[in-house]
Amino acid sequence: MDKHLIDDIQRISHSLFEKNFFGVYHGSISARVASNSFIINSKETILNEVTKESLVKLDCQKRDYRWSLANSDVHIHEHIYETIPNAKYVSYTMPPYATAYSLKHGKVLPQDYYGQQILGEIVVYDPKNFDDWLERAPYEIPQFFEKHDTHLLLIKGFGLIAYDRDITEMAKKIAILENSCRLLALSAIL
Repeated sequence: MDKHLIDDIQRISHSLFEKNFFGVYHGSISARVASNSFIINSKETILNEVTKESLVKLDCQKRDYRWSLANSDVHIHEHIYETIPNAKYVSYTMPPYATAYSLKHGKVLPQDYYGQQILGEIVVYDPKNFDDWLERAPYEIPQFFEKHDTHLLLIKGFGLIAYDRDITEMAKKIAILENSCRLLALSAIL
């Protein structure tokens, strides 16, 4: 695996964990390494201390034992990479303010400067039935990205799926959305 790629994943993953966007054994981050392969954290990874050993390299055309070692979100990542050719990095986070905001609202309309300038309106996707969501998610999430011009998908009560060509840009957009939702929540109680 490419050391530069691993370093980037470690740095961003640690930062997202410190911001409470990842939990212990909760969340996922991946990077495309070739047209038909990607690396993703294993299901045993605590995301504040990602190492080369905690990442699993998967070949989309060859299902072997490594797929069973990968994080449970692996099929969401796989289908995003298959559907969106310009996706280089994918993450699943659960930023607390954004996720809480998704429970009561159908969209996020940032009122802060960075939220308005960089994100604009963010649609909240309602999966409706959580009973079969994990089976539907690998297909519905890429379909949403195909139909909407966004790199962020805030899912009601589930969290945030993000992708980008640049890992730092992906993390920046996640942080801006979380901050916008935090500001909206704080302004509602003032």
